[in-house]
Amino acid sequence: MHIMVTGSGGQLGSEFRAIADRYPCSQLFFFDHGELDIASESAVEAAMRRCCADVVVNCAAFTSVDRAETDPDAAFRANRDGAGVLARSARRHDALLVHFSTYYVFDGRSPKPYREDDPASPDSVYGKSKLQGEALVRQVNPSHLIIRTGWLYSRFGENFVKTMLRLGRERDQLDVVSDRIGSPTHAEGLASAVMRIIEQSGSLAGLAATCHYCDEGVASWFDLAVAVMAKANLPCNVRPVESSAFPVHGPRPWYSVMGKQILKSQWGIETPHWQSALGAMLDRRID
Repeated sequence: MHIMVTGSGGQLGSEFRAIADRYPCSQLFFFDHGELDIASESAVEAAMRRCCADVVVNCAAFTSVDRAETDPDAAFRANRDGAGVLARSARRHDALLVHFSTYYVFDGRSPKPYREDDPASPDSVYGKSKLQGEALVRQVNPSHLIIRTGWLYSRFGENFVKTMLRLGRERDQLDVVSDRIGSPTHAEGLASAVMRIIEQSGSLAGLAATCHYCDEGVASWFDLAVAVMAKANLPCNVRPVESSAFPVHGPRPWYSVMGKQILKSQWGIETPHWQSALGAMLDRRID
């Protein structure tokens, strides 16, 4: 099976690159942002022909919530238009498109974990751009898998966990937001789950689904920071503060926990608790 991975220079794309050797029956082709502009029809078509792709895994995205508010054109170009270009090209080549979305498509006011079929109502430009990207993928390519996730961290790239590690070594004390709740998610587990789904699905042409992926358990950013310091044996003291202590341009959902009913029922995939996944990542992190 030929699998084309876009956005391979980011933390999730890097995880696909790192696990590629585990799947000798599949040939993975990697394109980072500088090598492939996913919003360019001609560039995507050339890459598809080069790879003879059976599956396109789209890890490319505009992810800066604050910058999206000041540069919406760039956010929509990557997250909506790029998704549409990939969906059209994948359809022409009879390929499955695996597209990653986000909990930002919800408003974060739910009293319980979001289901896959809960109404989406994003407050931010970033969330709106990702929701419109989802809609285009469903509309354009009948063979698609949309995976909503969030609170991703990895040994690769820039993320909250690595930032806490750095600051924990540099400072004696940190203030971290305690009033935003979600599920920390190790990107390696997500990449592995996608490869498992691809291998299990048999007829990829018949796959059309939207599911959620996150690790088990619930935490605040403060909880996650405390766990990082403890597991990394750093003496830095972490203090809980409200979000108002760190003003931002783009609105953030207060609550972003997602249920994983489809992931479990359709593919039998169980995710680890975030505490154990974090420990595994820290045991072999790349600084």
